[in-house]
Amino acid sequence: MTDAEDRKPQSDEARSAFRPPARAAVASSVDGESSTTSEFALPQGLVVPRTGGESPETTSEFAVPDGLDVSSHAAESEGSAFSTPSLYSSSGAPAAFTPPNGIPLVSLTKDAPWQDRMRTMLRMPVTERPALEPVQKAEEEGPAVPRVLDLTLRIGELLLAGGEGAEDVEAAMFAVCRSYGLDRCEPTVTFTLLSISYQPSLVDDPVTAARTVRRRGTDYTRLAAVFRLVDDLSDPENHLSLEESYRRLAEIRRNRHPYPGWALTAAAGLLAGAASVLVGGDLIVFVAAALGAMLGDRLAWLCAGRGLPEFYQFTVAAMPPAALGVALTVAHVEVNASAVITGGLFALLPGRALVAGVQDGLTGFYITASARLLEVMYFFVGIVAGVLLVLYFGVKVGAQLDPDVALSVSERPVLQIVASMLLSLTFAVLLQQERSTVLWVTLNGGVAWTVYGAMHYVGDLSPVASTAAAAGLVGLFGQLLSRYRFASALPFTTAAIGPLLPGSATYFGLLSIAQNNVDKGLVSLAKAVSLAMAIAIGVNLGSEISRLFLRLPGGSAEGRRAAKRTRGF
Repeated sequence: MTDAEDRKPQSDEARSAFRPPARAAVASSVDGESSTTSEFALPQGLVVPRTGGESPETTSEFAVPDGLDVSSHAAESEGSAFSTPSLYSSSGAPAAFTPPNGIPLVSLTKDAPWQDRMRTMLRMPVTERPALEPVQKAEEEGPAVPRVLDLTLRIGELLLAGGEGAEDVEAAMFAVCRSYGLDRCEPTVTFTLLSISYQPSLVDDPVTAARTVRRRGTDYTRLAAVFRLVDDLSDPENHLSLEESYRRLAEIRRNRHPYPGWALTAAAGLLAGAASVLVGGDLIVFVAAALGAMLGDRLAWLCAGRGLPEFYQFTVAAMPPAALGVALTVAHVEVNASAVITGGLFALLPGRALVAGVQDGLTGFYITASARLLEVMYFFVGIVAGVLLVLYFGVKVGAQLDPDVALSVSERPVLQIVASMLLSLTFAVLLQQERSTVLWVTLNGGVAWTVYGAMHYVGDLSPVASTAAAAGLVGLFGQLLSRYRFASALPFTTAAIGPLLPGSATYFGLLSIAQNNVDKGLVSLAKAVSLAMAIAIGVNLGSEISRLFLRLPGGSAEGRRAAKRTRGF
């Protein structure tokens, strides 16, 4: 028997559907042994050419045709599936390997902001990302992977705790890893958990690290410092070692806030006073709203020092402005008490968390978006509880609060523009922004209110559409300023949307509910929610428009991909 026949299964294992039936004629082979017949057997009389020797050669569609010269290529030995083919030449290799359906070649240059470069690669699968450039920051023995991952997580923790969006946090973490040569890494960001996984190759075990965000704080100066650190790490001309990066990160953590506590309290009062002017208040209303907001801020600090959750802090902070407005009404002082209460609410509405939550939802981070929006709902419920409690007792003691009084807002364009700019300036101070960004965000807030007033009061458009358009310009200008300064867009957008927050709609809805007019109150609260969503979507849309038309230098517009989390085109 031949070697091929020795490898065939014997006895019962050799039975198959092609076994000849009993008493069937069996043809004899050349060497005299019997063989089974099937539809694949050669017909009798067909002459098959032989290449040499005594054994016949079968033919198939994979056989080399006669006359084809293959002697120039030596037979390859069996190797690994991951080894480079012997016929492959690096000099003649294509520019990029793409799947059959085609993937646009992305050209990423160091002239583009690192946020755009990292965001573009994060939206691509691992196998389609551009190859990593030669690492310039690795020490002689190479970077320590656990320490690089730890540095990445600490930077991501500061960004997430400062209110940065989930996608921007992932982009920053990815930039830090790539700056130290770890290109096969996958960062994951949720509301309270950061994790990152690095796999050196397809055959090596991955290394995974995680970190939990316990405390959150609003300090945009620290946020800007972290962005500068990531920018320096991503710059190939800088050579920051791992120890130097840790030292700078420790300095950022130790830095004190740029504004003292008394300045924050004064800023909260001025913010409430400016907001009261926007809804028709005068000088007395300005002073009353400022006093109520400062008293609420101090009470909230007292509750925070006693360890009470933020829900109760917002509840306590909302009560003094409402109580002051009710007291002025009971005392029959000729002031617009509704404007006093509305101004106090402006300093408490969580616009920053709302914008971040909607942005995470629009970019595909649904778990983080749900958590942020749930946090906004708890804060809003706390404000509602505090104001409703005061309004309920005010109605019981005979306070004549009319929900329709502040609906006839007097049109004072110059005074309202100045008030909106003051509101944005004080909001920037509350967010602990750098002094160099306060002027820009103040101008951005003035532009936002000018656009809103021109569309709503002059053009007689709906407040929701006017708010969305004004917020879109805020997001557009904020993104342009962040590109110019290679920084985060939050310091240029969050404070500028302050004049657009739905403080009056929120107050009137709560007042109607306190007066047992539930249907009218729910309609007003629904309007407040619509305005809040218009602000968040407008800011995100403005940012996306700026990225859409300001493409990466050296790249193509087709190279930028949208985030695909569930389905997409």
